[in-house]
Amino acid sequence: MRGCLEAFYLQLGRPTGNDARVRYANEVMRALMLLVATVMAAHVFAGCASTTTVPVTFMSVTPTSPQEITGVMVRPAGNGPFPAVVQLHGCAGVEATSYRWARWFADHGYVALVVDSFTTRAVRPDCRSSPDEPPLTARLDDAFGGLRYLQSLPFVRGDRIAAIGWSQGAVYALAVINGPSLDRARKRGVSIPDAGFAAAIGFYPDCHSLIPEQVIRPLLVLIGSADDWTLAVKCEQMATAMRSRGADVTLVVYPGAYHYFDVEGQQREVLAGVENDNTPTGHGATVSYQTAAAKDASVQVERFLARHLTHGPSR
Repeated sequence: MRGCLEAFYLQLGRPTGNDARVRYANEVMRALMLLVATVMAAHVFAGCASTTTVPVTFMSVTPTSPQEITGVMVRPAGNGPFPAVVQLHGCAGVEATSYRWARWFADHGYVALVVDSFTTRAVRPDCRSSPDEPPLTARLDDAFGGLRYLQSLPFVRGDRIAAIGWSQGAVYALAVINGPSLDRARKRGVSIPDAGFAAAIGFYPDCHSLIPEQVIRPLLVLIGSADDWTLAVKCEQMATAMRSRGADVTLVVYPGAYHYFDVEGQQREVLAGVENDNTPTGHGATVSYQTAAAKDASVQVERFLARHLTHGPSR
């Protein structure tokens, strides 16, 4: 049986093309907020008694100009306290797969916070550069805002929270446990909780900028060998370099898999309009769902979180 959040997204249909993705993302967020806030939610989420889904807002941790960020929280039934994950979307914004994963986390005993970094800032989720896009530090500040929000909840274990991101969001998931990134954030005046993120997971991140850096918490990276948008070889170089300096990095490379290998229903296609530094034209990337990779990724994520959030030592 498909999850209730997934069923909701299937009612909206699947977008095609960059402009359609922009309209889709905006429509999804408006519709979801209305859905959860109205009586219709009881019907749409019928059968979801094992989890609770609510829209939330919290403040980013940007020192001089914090912003209110929207999100959706999915939590397991019961009083907890539960371990948790902060989910960071890619450059296409919050999508159906974001909520599919959130339900998966809740079903496995984790509180999931789906952070929407684009709606408040009116960022177009088209994977193209724009002169009015927020500074690079904004999404890191959103992630720590999400961490602080979860740590304020009585049913969340504040020392057992992981960051997980996809594509662009995966870079920020790595950044929130990267020692040099944390040092730079502190120099900006960011107040980072003593109990920071316990671990991080990155689905197909762009690893090249992190090769000389060093994560200070356990890291899991999942990427396809055929990914032509974010290259597996760069993640291999990053993992080797970080391990040589003592980091706990697990890298899984899926043979023949492309970007979005975990996005159920994604047909193989080339997204012609997206920016891509790895192509001669600077645009275009191949995406495709791969059943075997997606299935194994779920196993890898489950084992990694169990080891570092459920059974790991308190910090």
